[in-house]
Amino acid sequence: MTRLALILLLALLVSPAQAQLRGHGGPVRALAISPDGATAISGSFDTSAILWSLSRNSAEQVLRFHESAVNAVVMLPDGRIATGGEDGRIAIWQPGRAEPVRTFTGHTAPIVGLAVSPDGKRLASASWDRTARVWPIDGGEPLVLEGHQQNVNGVAFSPDGKNLVSVSHDPQVRIWPLGGGQTTIVTLPTPLNSVAVAPDGEIIAGGADGRVFILSPAGELRGEVAASETPIISVAVSKDGALIAAAGIRGSVAIIERKTRTLARTLVGPGLPVWSVAFLPDNRTLLTGGADRMVRRWNATTGDHIGSVALAGADDPLAAYAGDRGAEVYRACVACHTLTPDEGNRAGPTLHGIFGRRIATLPGYNFSEPLKKMSIVWTPETVSKLFEVGPMAYTPGTKMPEQTIGSAEDRDALVRFLEKATK
Repeated sequence: MTRLALILLLALLVSPAQAQLRGHGGPVRALAISPDGATAISGSFDTSAILWSLSRNSAEQVLRFHESAVNAVVMLPDGRIATGGEDGRIAIWQPGRAEPVRTFTGHTAPIVGLAVSPDGKRLASASWDRTARVWPIDGGEPLVLEGHQQNVNGVAFSPDGKNLVSVSHDPQVRIWPLGGGQTTIVTLPTPLNSVAVAPDGEIIAGGADGRVFILSPAGELRGEVAASETPIISVAVSKDGALIAAAGIRGSVAIIERKTRTLARTLVGPGLPVWSVAFLPDNRTLLTGGADRMVRRWNATTGDHIGSVALAGADDPLAAYAGDRGAEVYRACVACHTLTPDEGNRAGPTLHGIFGRRIATLPGYNFSEPLKKMSIVWTPETVSKLFEVGPMAYTPGTKMPEQTIGSAEDRDALVRFLEKATK
């Protein structure tokens, strides 16, 4: 299929009445919107990025360069696009051109976050190699920021561009003065998955325990909001700074009034993980990207979905397990794993026949070298332990997003479900 034919096909799949953008073949991992609100860019586990026209609800261009998932995207002020991938590479794109105009290499693990400086001259990246980097967009050596002890999960510039904020699983917020000086380090009570900075410099961090933390530009903790019962994996701030959107791994998006630090409403969609959120310049329209492979529109001020929401139906892989607590716990995993042999692998290996299998031995899946050296055999006990301590601690070198299940009852329910569903 030619690139033009693919774009036309994607355009036909988009219904203006539904205002949903369909085209990705995997979960939508990242979203960014142009400063004028006319276009958006999405990155997916399917290894592609798609440039969308938001006025026509159509795909303008499919960008293919990365060897694996596109985890991070950003729109540059001059109209160019940056994408960052699980392959550790960054690509700079000029819309309309089939190949990147520039690429950056140096990270030794997946890139999971990108940010552009207010003047549009620098690009920051967050990586699971435990570093953040600041790249001159038009070329030159990057500034390598080292100090985090675990995966760096997000980066954001201060409004004046003088500081870079990074968050990590370690679980620290670090404020790096880019002109030199002492780094501010703030340790919070839970691993941190995402970060955004408001127009007045306040720092918003999403935690693995479902809380959203609000810090001053200098790093003092000003407040926290219990936004979800499950990990927050993406946060965004409206352009006027009034609203915070916090997306959870179980599919809901909390809308928080930043001034009062209160939960205003919760957006409830299909129940699958929401990996990315971004506000349009109108300060009320929110885009979300999730495991259902769609980009959805929401009215963040009313909580209404723009267009229809397809809830769990006949094609839901868990429909047969309605009411099973373990299946509900597992729902956060459906983006990356299948349960039956005919469905095959996704971003992660199929779980069919997992019990009794040694880690990283399933044929047909490209496991990381660190996992291949481990001797773990998957049993109810080892699966439970994985979610008790977290993938990063139990299986270092994994590509699996970090999450833990604090409840022993929920871990037991998950194991019982997997024993039934993966035979």
